[in-house]
Amino acid sequence: MQESKDPLHRKKLVNIVEELVEYYGGFEGLGDQINIRCFTHDPSIKSSLTFLRRTPWAREKVESLYLYTLRKKAQKGE
Repeated sequence: MQESKDPLHRKKLVNIVEELVEYYGGFEGLGDQINIRCFTHDPSIKSSLTFLRRTPWAREKVESLYLYTLRKKAQKGE
């Protein structure tokens, strides 16, 4: 069986959000990158996941930022 080359393959949304929060120094930094209310007003992992699971356009933005962040990390050799 061939491994998927898609970095999002088998990646849980909770792990993506946690990695982004950590990489951008908390929800404030993540909210600067993606200005959506679940990151800027009383944010938590749980409330963000609830919103992102119900809101396809917001989830796409998060996944897109995650892919961008992975590319940035690879360039830096992280």
